[in-house]
Amino acid sequence: MLDFIIWIVIIALFVLSFVGILYPIIPSVLVLWVGFLLYQFIINANELTASFWIVMVIFTIFLFVADILANSYFVKKYGGSKWGERGAAIAVIVGSFIVPPFGIIIVPFITVFLVELIQKRTPQESARASVGSLLGFLGGSAAKVLVQLVMIFWFFVVIIF
Repeated sequence: MLDFIIWIVIIALFVLSFVGILYPIIPSVLVLWVGFLLYQFIINANELTASFWIVMVIFTIFLFVADILANSYFVKKYGGSKWGERGAAIAVIVGSFIVPPFGIIIVPFITVFLVELIQKRTPQESARASVGSLLGFLGGSAAKVLVQLVMIFWFFVVIIF
């Protein structure tokens, strides 16, 4: 019975990790890790091998780096400033609480636009940087979904086979 309850919690954590993509206040990858650790320490301590944990660490690092690089790359590519990048990062968190889940897209877009205007950019340049922040968020989110799916798939492959 305890195993069944733990499995429900693990699956709920896996689902919650995807919710964390829309609500960045939920640390998606850490939620996945809690699911893995519950399995390791409560259900079966012998199934998840050292190679599994090494791969999960690599994927985790990739998730953090990909998110930062996607945002930075697109804001820069579309003419945004360092302040625009920083504003977008803060606005993603704030936006997750304002008109969820749309605030996570709208608030960074508006924030980058205003930050760039304050820095004496033209409205066209500011709008372009805002589009870059939107593309960065979407690109980073797509990468997160894909990597998290791979992590979960790998987990099930290891415990089933």
